[in-house]
Amino acid sequence: MNQRIQTLDRLIPALPKDCDVKRHGILNGPLSGHLARLGHTHTVVIADAGLPIPEGVPCVDLAVVPGLPAMLPVLDALLAELCIEATTLAEELPVKSPSFHDAIVERLDTLDRLSLTPIARQQLSHEAFKAALPEASVIVRTGECTPYANVILHCGVPF
Repeated sequence: MNQRIQTLDRLIPALPKDCDVKRHGILNGPLSGHLARLGHTHTVVIADAGLPIPEGVPCVDLAVVPGLPAMLPVLDALLAELCIEATTLAEELPVKSPSFHDAIVERLDTLDRLSLTPIARQQLSHEAFKAALPEASVIVRTGECTPYANVILHCGVPF
């Protein structure tokens, strides 16, 4: 098992050994199906609870109550599952929610250290971020209630 997978596996809690369901990766059936259909240049948006979801864009709504699930564990699970070549954040995030921004950057820095190619990082105004949503392949809505806690993951290829 390569070092990147081992490191990312530690981010996801282990399931009990007697569990009869899928033991690794994304367990949510609809989300797993959307991820399996992704290709190079497709985008996945991980959204907070308040991000408007455009009509016609598939949305896997994981939100249960405010804060559950939080965005960072969902991001960890998707980073472990997908090959990402770039990310897009709202430029307001580092100003309005600096500790949350730092947590995302820490995860991306870890992936950069484990990858042959660094992940490109871009920022857009929140309005431009929302304008990009209709092009998403799938939006994953979380219960996150941190201001501007949204990220676009741009899919890459592992070769």
